Amino acid sequence: MDLADLDRYVSRRWDEDLVPRLVDYVRVPAKSPAFDASWEAHGHLKAVVKAAELWCRAQPIDGLALEIVAIDGRTPCLFFDVPATGGRGNDRTVMFYGHLDKQPEMIGWRDDLAPWKPVLEDGKLYGRGSADDGYAVYAALTTIAAIDAQGAPRPRCVGLIETCEESGSPDLPAYLDLLAPRLGDVQLLVGLDSGCRNYDQLWVTTSLRGLVGGTLTVEILSEGVHSGHASGIVPSSFRIARQLLNRLDDPQTGRVLLPELHTDIPAERVDQAQLAGAILGEQVWKEFPWVTCNHGPDAHAHAMPTTTDPVEAILNRTWRPALAVTGAAGFPAIDSAGNVLRPKTTFKLSMRIPPTVDAEQATRALRRALTEEPPYGARVTFDADCGATGWNAPETAPWLKQAFEAASRSIYQRDVAWIGEGGTIPFMSMLGEKFPRAQFFITGVLGPHSNAHGPNEFLHIPYAKKLTSAVASVVTAVR
Repeated sequence: MDLADLDRYVSRRWDEDLVPRLVDYVRVPAKSPAFDASWEAHGHLKAVVKAAELWCRAQPIDGLALEIVAIDGRTPCLFFDVPATGGRGNDRTVMFYGHLDKQPEMIGWRDDLAPWKPVLEDGKLYGRGSADDGYAVYAALTTIAAIDAQGAPRPRCVGLIETCEESGSPDLPAYLDLLAPRLGDVQLLVGLDSGCRNYDQLWVTTSLRGLVGGTLTVEILSEGVHSGHASGIVPSSFRIARQLLNRLDDPQTGRVLLPELHTDIPAERVDQAQLAGAILGEQVWKEFPWVTCNHGPDAHAHAMPTTTDPVEAILNRTWRPALAVTGAAGFPAIDSAGNVLRPKTTFKLSMRIPPTVDAEQATRALRRALTEEPPYGARVTFDADCGATGWNAPETAPWLKQAFEAASRSIYQRDVAWIGEGGTIPFMSMLGEKFPRAQFFITGVLGPHSNAHGPNEFLHIPYAKKLTSAVASVVTAVR
């Protein structure tokens, strides 16, 4: 292919077609079912799938077959199928994956930004969902159209775009079972729902952590009582909950204490972390919006990470478990908090687990640690969420390594970089089980400060353009 011409084509399509479409997409509050119990009645997920379908049908791709697949009671999927060109057979396929559901609003947005308000600024599209992962279906079809515009041969391409990924993909196994006979022999899985650690080169995701968690509730009283009357006799439910959390991780270091949640880190992943650490340096931890202290004896003090060693930071984020408390209940608002000993405390727990640790095993270990022999005989319950086992990529085939290197050097003028991600994409382990011989190209646009799931989320448009071209280069290398 003429890569300069390919780049021009992709850039023009992004500017004239994809960005306006994604602006419209941002406006739709298509929250994942875990965050919108009335998703079906609200119709937002169906709306974004339908909008994507209409756009896809208008693309200049010969032989494109497209349909919305919907199983009763489940979130809909978009499925496309494009025949091979240039004499390639249709039995072996490249499969694209993405999703159209979104995370909830979150607080803390900049005053001039909002989750459902698209704002274009300095090459970025702000708003919820465009980078995670609304762009994927549009980039996938643009990739195929760009290859075909070059007249280059390519393999058959299929795509599955779901709408419950942010809820852990509970509906996806049913769709994989339904569509598996139509997917063919998947040679390469292109997942566009991951990240990049800078905007300067192609990043390939090598692993994904799993996720387990649930709701911890500690009850010590049947109703609140005057704190002056009861404190010192009745233990605080918060203090009991704190003791239970200390069973999970070291409060000084954050290191998870449950051996079932640890695993040996493969030597190849350590080597890749060392190379990535050399590329990124302090950016590994400086990318986050740390609070700066402007008071006290040291006016230059900063909030600090758990480690400033970039390699250890990468391994912490990708191959070691970590606990977060993401929600709480049982607490009155500050302005209505009286001197009352509260009867119960509830915490929402999120535990990231290493890629090769089984989610069911991890959940059992969590429940056992939290509920056995509770302090003061308190009533302790742990309602587990639907856990997701992580994913570790199979050994990359030599031809694919060469394709990655060629794409990164041609499009970015930099070597390809490899790194694990701390997030979870349940689809990866599901597809790995379904197609054990498949190679994986997991990548994405979630780079520094893009803040997926948080406030001020954005899509870095220049990087998305280059990534689209890089994916096109890699797809043509599939034989």
